[in-house]
Amino acid sequence: MASRIRVQLLQPGARIPTRATETATGLDIHACLPDGPVVVGQHPVVIPTGLAMEVPPGLDAQLRPRSGLARQGVLATLGTLDADYRGEVLITLYTVAPDIQHTVSDGDRIAQLVVSTLADVSLVQADSLSSTVRGSGGHGSTGR
Repeated sequence: MASRIRVQLLQPGARIPTRATETATGLDIHACLPDGPVVVGQHPVVIPTGLAMEVPPGLDAQLRPRSGLARQGVLATLGTLDADYRGEVLITLYTVAPDIQHTVSDGDRIAQLVVSTLADVSLVQADSLSSTVRGSGGHGSTGR
């Protein structure tokens, strides 16, 4: 049986996230802006969704940017919905360049919710790590 995330609509016009296509891994999250549009620029702007969610323990719920907005230079910050958080889901948006402004209107798709199973891991301190071909090669070290 599929896991369930309970969703509370906090504002009129708030929408439960949905998949745009049957096989999409992300569920679209919509802006809930009853007071009108908001302009997003290079400084982060918090956009309300009008939603609160109850993520069951054992699930990892991540908020992620939408590729369609990213193509326009508009990004949502990555976020996590912890199992014990019950407040409104807020999405932080910003643009990647000073000459880009983006207007967000009520109902616009602004981010995605991606849910996976939480990995049961523990971190253990080690004096050394096994060697690999890549080694300590950093960000971008495997190609362009």
